[in-house]
Amino acid sequence: MFFALLLIAGSLQAQKQFNIKGDVSKVKEPIYKIYLSYYANGQSTTDSSMITDGKYAFKGSVTDPVMVTLRASYVADTATKVRKMISFKRDITQFFLENAKIKVSNVDSFGNFTVKGSKAELENQKLKESTKDITEKMNSLSKEYNELYKKKDEAGMKRVDEEFDKVDAEMKLKYKEYLVANPTSPISLYALQQFAGYDIDAEVVEPLYLSLTDGVRSTTGGKEMGEKIEKAKKTGVGVIAPEFTQNDTLGNPVALSSFRGKYLLVDFWASWCGPCRAENPNVVAAFNQYNQKGFTVLGVSLDQPNAKEKWMKAIHDDKLTWTQVSDLKYWKNDVAVQYGIQAIPQNFLLDPTGKIIGKNLRGDALKKKLEELFK
Repeated sequence: MFFALLLIAGSLQAQKQFNIKGDVSKVKEPIYKIYLSYYANGQSTTDSSMITDGKYAFKGSVTDPVMVTLRASYVADTATKVRKMISFKRDITQFFLENAKIKVSNVDSFGNFTVKGSKAELENQKLKESTKDITEKMNSLSKEYNELYKKKDEAGMKRVDEEFDKVDAEMKLKYKEYLVANPTSPISLYALQQFAGYDIDAEVVEPLYLSLTDGVRSTTGGKEMGEKIEKAKKTGVGVIAPEFTQNDTLGNPVALSSFRGKYLLVDFWASWCGPCRAENPNVVAAFNQYNQKGFTVLGVSLDQPNAKEKWMKAIHDDKLTWTQVSDLKYWKNDVAVQYGIQAIPQNFLLDPTGKIIGKNLRGDALKKKLEELFK
């Protein structure tokens, strides 16, 4: 009986771990090492494994299925001693990891792979198959955008941006359809996260969140999603924007409520953010046109610690003449955390009472909204 209990205990312990065994013997380029990384329970985990006879292995434990990334590092060129630059398509393997015995086989390139042993990954493959056509559209548009960017064709980039938004809406609809049809799926939370995106519409997302099982909602990831939805409720169109105070470039505290009486664009950006810097001329134009009519801007920067000079230089270079605040905490900026900011640029348009009347208004959208307000 004692030995039987030991065997049962050992079996349960094994089920609480993942055991990845990989085979790269068929990959054309000689691989030196494999790096593993994933984010779970609020922290990042990394590991590495040397290649021995075309094989590698990883062991560990996860509380819930999580997307894991494996990256190949190749043997250095004998002449130049330089290793290959990383290509996402060629050198990255991504799949859903769970506590199980998992076999990964790579064919001809590290990015061409099969996975056995993960039920979550089987569901992920079904989901990927249902979105295959849309993914191809996105890849095609991304390639076209890059070509237009090289040519500095702004009209073309704008057109592709608009097409991409439509295709992105199609993709999100697919995630919603999957979630509704598979509420108990091991990747149900992942599907919800993809549908919700970085700008969460609480009215639409919360009912789907509540459709998840109690077990999924009680996980660390499930709780984080619940917190994001609660923040989204407090920053949705029609509510009074949450009050905050943060120091300006001279170290003086600036309160959001001090702008009452004017239409205010609360603009989240950073000097290191390319899309933010590209959008700044549109914000400058809007400010210059409507500032004397009762419109102003409050910039909230997510610049990094010890990077005040870069922040100040960007303000000067981009001619941002309105009030700027920051605590230089990067993504942990107190206001950004309070407002649930997960990507930048993002903005909130407030009316003179402090009520949010628009979100993420950029380019022509901001121009049209201000024209409507200041007819």
